[in-house]
Amino acid sequence: MEKKRTTPEFITELQPNEVFVFGSNLQGMHGGGAARIAYRKFGAVMGQGVGLQGQSYAIPTMQGGVETIRPYVDAFIDFATAHPEQTFLVTRIGCGIAGFTDDEIAPLFEHAHGVANIVLPEGW
Repeated sequence: MEKKRTTPEFITELQPNEVFVFGSNLQGMHGGGAARIAYRKFGAVMGQGVGLQGQSYAIPTMQGGVETIRPYVDAFIDFATAHPEQTFLVTRIGCGIAGFTDDEIAPLFEHAHGVANIVLPEGW
């Protein structure tokens, strides 16, 4: 059985068809963590806290509890499904500055497991 690709812990470069998926805040202030990397390296736009921007895709994680993140994850999965020509490398969104655990966030991506162009972190 072939092992499914997982997102590397540190992403420093992307292929032309790859998108860096990171946790953001609704205000799009990409000052720390993966958001800062997205801004500095992959085209994230200061002031845009949701969606595709350059070679990155923002999922807000700082606005409340886990359930406030779910609609944004669902929208992301729909977006990725509609764009099979791109590969989406999901970072451990919400598990850094936002303070959530992998066990809290990973279940939000349950429906992403069947989407071939979504790459999740190890154990998600």
